[in-house]
Amino acid sequence: MADLEHVRWIRRPELRRPHVIAAFTGWNDAADAASTAVKHLVENLGAAPLAEIIPEEFTDFATIRPHVRLNTDATRHIVWPTVSLWSVTSGDVDLILVLGPEPALRWKLFSEQIIGVAREYNATTFISLGALLADVPHRHETQVLGTATDQAMIDAHDLQRSRYEGPTGIVGVLNDAAHTAGFSTASLWAAVPAYAAQIPSPKAASALIERLAEIVGCDAPTMMLDAQAELYEEQIDELISSDPSMARYLDRLENRSDDDDDYDEDDYDEDDDMPSYGVSPDQLRFEGMDDAPPLSGPLPDEPVDSDALMEEVEQFLRSQHDD
Repeated sequence: MADLEHVRWIRRPELRRPHVIAAFTGWNDAADAASTAVKHLVENLGAAPLAEIIPEEFTDFATIRPHVRLNTDATRHIVWPTVSLWSVTSGDVDLILVLGPEPALRWKLFSEQIIGVAREYNATTFISLGALLADVPHRHETQVLGTATDQAMIDAHDLQRSRYEGPTGIVGVLNDAAHTAGFSTASLWAAVPAYAAQIPSPKAASALIERLAEIVGCDAPTMMLDAQAELYEEQIDELISSDPSMARYLDRLENRSDDDDDYDEDDYDEDDDMPSYGVSPDQLRFEGMDDAPPLSGPLPDEPVDSDALMEEVEQFLRSQHDD
C-alpha cells in the first residue's frame, strides 16, 4: 500500500466501494467546464471534506500563487492552492470527489496519493472529467465523449477505447495509474466553443454531470447550471453581434456540412477570421486535448468520424511536442 504521507485526512467516514471522480483546473479544463462540474457536485450534493493533498511537493507556487485573505478581525492568512477531496452519498452510491489545480511536479508521487486514498476505501472506478476547445457552436447541445480501458465498461456505457498517443496531462497520468492499480477507469470530455474559450461554460459542466450520472448512478443536480447556461448563450450572442468576423465564422460553423469536418486553412483569412486571442486556429481547436476522443466540426446528429479525426489530432499534438 502506498505511503500517504502527503495526504492530510480531515475525516474518515465509512464509504461503500465509492466511485472516485476527479477534475483539475488548467490544461484539461477548457472554459472551466470540468472544474465547475465537480465544484457544483460538491456544493449541491452536500459533500463533506475528506482529505487534502499537502501541496508543497507538487505545486509550483510561482505559477499558481497562494492568496492572502483577511479574517473577520482583519488579520491576514494565506490560502494555499490545494487539491482537495470530498465524500458524499448520492442516490445509492458513494462518491469521492477530487478537485484542485493541476500539479506541476512529481506526478507519479501525486498519483500514488490519490490512488492510495481510493484503495483505502476499496473504490470501484476512477473517472476523470475534462473539457477541450473545439469547432462547435455555442447554441448546440454540448457533446460529451468518453473513453475507457475496460471492454465491459465500454460496452455498458457506450464509451470508446482511446488510441491517443502524445503529450498528456495529470488526467492521463492518473487514469493510467488507476488502471494499473486495477480500477475500472473512464474519462469524460465536453466540447466547448473555441471562439468562446475565455467564457466559463455552465452548459458544458451540466452536460458532464449528466453523463457522469448515467454511468455511476448518482444524482444530477443541474437545474442551476441549466439556468446559467441560458445567460451564457446570451452573453456569447452579444459578443458575436458586436464582431462581424466572429459572426461570419459562426455562420460558417453552423452551416458546414457533416462531410466538411476537416480543418481547412483557407477558411481563415485576414478579412474573415475567427478571433484567436493571440493563438492560431489550430491551437484554439485542440488546446486542452489530453486523452480525449477527437472532436471537430459542428455537433452532428450522426457519430463523428473518429478514426480520421483521431489521426489529425495525433499529428497536430506530435508536431507541437516536437517544436
